[in-house]
Amino acid sequence: MSMLNVGRRTRPEGDIDAPANDTLSLLGGRGLLQPEPLLFELGGWDKTGVDLAEPAEDGSDLGELVRAEPIGLAGLSEPETLRHYVRLSQKNHAIDLALYPLGSCTMKHNPRLNEKMARLAGFGDIHPMQPVSTIQGALELMDSLAHWLKTLTGMPAVALTPKAGAHGELCGLLAIRAAHEARGDARKRVLVPTSAHGTNPATAAFVGYAVEEIAQTADGRVDLADLEAKLGPDVAAIMVTNPNTCGLFERDIVEIARLTHAAGAYFYCDGANFNAIVGRVRPADLGVDAMHINLHKTFSTPHGGGGPGAGPVVLSEALAPFAPAPWIVHDGDGFALTEHAEGSQSFGRLSAFHGQMGMYVRALSYMMSHGADGLRQVAEDAVLNANYIKARLSGVMTAAFEGPCMHEALFDDAWLEGTGVTTLDFAKAMIDEGFHPMTMYFPLVVHGAMLIEPTETESKAELDRFCDVLAALAAAATGGQAERFKAAPVQAPLRRLDETLAARKPRLKWVEGAS
Repeated sequence: MSMLNVGRRTRPEGDIDAPANDTLSLLGGRGLLQPEPLLFELGGWDKTGVDLAEPAEDGSDLGELVRAEPIGLAGLSEPETLRHYVRLSQKNHAIDLALYPLGSCTMKHNPRLNEKMARLAGFGDIHPMQPVSTIQGALELMDSLAHWLKTLTGMPAVALTPKAGAHGELCGLLAIRAAHEARGDARKRVLVPTSAHGTNPATAAFVGYAVEEIAQTADGRVDLADLEAKLGPDVAAIMVTNPNTCGLFERDIVEIARLTHAAGAYFYCDGANFNAIVGRVRPADLGVDAMHINLHKTFSTPHGGGGPGAGPVVLSEALAPFAPAPWIVHDGDGFALTEHAEGSQSFGRLSAFHGQMGMYVRALSYMMSHGADGLRQVAEDAVLNANYIKARLSGVMTAAFEGPCMHEALFDDAWLEGTGVTTLDFAKAMIDEGFHPMTMYFPLVVHGAMLIEPTETESKAELDRFCDVLAALAAAATGGQAERFKAAPVQAPLRRLDETLAARKPRLKWVEGAS
């Protein structure tokens, strides 16, 4: 979710859509940044943006289907419509403007080559109900993508169907449940470390498992003693995010897998942070049984805002027979989709259609552009950039854990103690400096967390610019300038949201005449 607060704010009576600087005219803007009301406030109720001929029929044959009231949409011309959405876009941040430091989200640059490939007619205009004979190229691309995902992870099988990371988790746990049931060993519990992504316990509960938390050590990793104590004959799986949400690699990952397998359970790895180890580590070598891969993070596809996404799941030999339908087969007549799972051990279908074609194209384009060595460098540069930020800022902010990090640097709010400035205040002040805030208050195991992921696509110059700004803000916060932070952002198009009021009384629809 964006932190740039483009919605309404609490402000003095009559100051409805003014920028933060109240001396500016309501009719103007700030420099080249124009104010913009809601679409429904632009008027045009008595006009239409296009000229339509009067219908030849009066609609009397439609009975109750005839509209009794206006449709309720403003009739805007093309320039009005374009300006409306362009002005709104200028009120938000974008990766094409500056570094996007959200931790655990991997908001990196998406090469335009990927977009060009995804918009090729054969891919961009494809339909899931087309005859198989007309989509041979698409199926071949999917087969190639599957091959490289298996190669990069060392796993023998992959399910391409899942639409996002949490959907991939669902796929993996359903395969695990099917595997247990196939051997007559239905189990009840799933173990999840405190450093896992929040979707992990939610997915396990959705599948019907009881979730039990595994403690974290002082250095931000899985507590092996607690894991071993909680493993038992009723544990179906452990779900470990690696690298975890503290930005750390689980050093005992192989031992975690050994203990899990010794208890007859399966090892599910949340691979959302695969971009930190791609080309460097094969999950199969760590003992992983199932892992989802966010194509929209590791392989550059734009991420956030509810989509698009894709979360293929790689599966070990033990779980491969339980993969969902459909899957791709290849014979002398070409490629085809096996649509039905009858006669197999598959747990069935995960969704109506196979997956996200645009994401497949972008991901394979990214892989082919980089090659094996390039993908290895992706991970190395991501880790290098995060450690550079951690090293530069550790003198003015407190790192949550000692030692090197992986792809993201994690700070707590200990350095703000006694300043009157909170993590939220600090993040809002970043907006005034032209940067999107980092991830705040996550992971929950770190008080006042500030999680920064620069990704591999940022130059040293941009990292230095970002660090210089944060260092200056830190100096202001510890130098007694708390009021500056409480008022922030003051340079954004609108003022800070009253977050308590917004959460308790959200305005989810426009109502004519409402204040």
